[in-house]
Amino acid sequence: MKRNPHVIIAGAGIGGLTLALELHAAGIGCELLEAAQELTELGVGINLLPHATRSLSRLGLRDALSGVAVATKESIFFTRHGQFVYREPAGLAAGYAWPQFSIHRGDLQRVLSAAVRDRLGADAIRLGHRVTGFTQGDDAATVTVEHADGTRSALSGDVLVGADGVHSAVRGQLHPEAGRPRYTGYMMWRGTTVHPPFLSGASMLRAGWLATGKLVAYPVRENVDGNGSQLVNWVAEVEGQERAPRDWTRRGDLDDFIECFEGWHFDWLDVPALFRGAGEVLEYPMVDSDPLPWWTSGRVTLLGDAAHPMVPRGSNGSAQAIIDAKALATLLASAGDAPGAALRAYDGERRAATAAVVLVNRRNPPDALLREVYERTGDRPFDRLSDVISDAEIAAMMSAYRDVAGFSAEQLGGGA
Repeated sequence: MKRNPHVIIAGAGIGGLTLALELHAAGIGCELLEAAQELTELGVGINLLPHATRSLSRLGLRDALSGVAVATKESIFFTRHGQFVYREPAGLAAGYAWPQFSIHRGDLQRVLSAAVRDRLGADAIRLGHRVTGFTQGDDAATVTVEHADGTRSALSGDVLVGADGVHSAVRGQLHPEAGRPRYTGYMMWRGTTVHPPFLSGASMLRAGWLATGKLVAYPVRENVDGNGSQLVNWVAEVEGQERAPRDWTRRGDLDDFIECFEGWHFDWLDVPALFRGAGEVLEYPMVDSDPLPWWTSGRVTLLGDAAHPMVPRGSNGSAQAIIDAKALATLLASAGDAPGAALRAYDGERRAATAAVVLVNRRNPPDALLREVYERTGDRPFDRLSDVISDAEIAAMMSAYRDVAGFSAEQLGGGA
């Protein structure tokens, strides 16, 4: 008789929570082990592109997400002088059947965790369970768990999925030789500010370039003060030395970067004022890791940032974790008593695809358009954009990224 495997998921982040929902939908039992004592609102804003919201919509989460996110209407690019470079519609406005959501990471995690507890049970997420290592045999994978009081225990399942983030203990045991992450040469500072709507009120803005400062900004919550103001997520990126190891919760300081942006006063946005309005600033080195040669060993595999940590450009880190979850659950559902074969098939399907995204995020993400304009103009204002870059070149750059990342209209069935 066919028996579905029982899956242990290390990590209750976006990838782990989505995997739990996908496994439940496929009739596969699982439990999530999370190191934190509580699921708090870590991080700031992220974007969910249509290929990610397609999966989350299929899981019945679209309405819940719509209630806490902003449906992005456009992606828009400017130079640091405030000169318009390019605009393209996003999500529903671009003809997709699924929206692009700009959302606070804490809101997304709350929607996912509520769905997990509602569908799998209140104890489906085991908090205060830090996975520190594993062993495996022919019939099971066993994890060692450290608890908040310092005690340890062991839990066994048919499959172990390391969805435990960039500092993954599972990845570390599978690939102890992987070494330190690769620093790209620029730092990132992030924050959120209560601010009146700018541009369309649903725009994802990119401006400037790294040598002199680059800005990304977009709203993630609507009407947060009763007067129509939004919670705006912003990112400042500047070339420079790596300041500290990667840690999404590390506090930053405005004085370390704001000088680069002091002259950025546009008719539609005062950038220094936006930065100064933040309640908290976080800093992070823009790092990634070279793609791994394999993810799967026996009954153990990786997912999300544990498998493919990438530079956070192009709005694809969380999206690729969500897509990983769907692929893995689908393959496990057909595996029965042979989960190892499903894990190998998952490795073969997703590793090459995500490696391509890691590398394109490193070399030519969507905002590489701003790099081209910066380099061709020598960072000077232009008279006519067409003298700098053609419409055909821009279209080719944007299309190439969508194809690699997996959300072109053709790949999603024409957007329908």
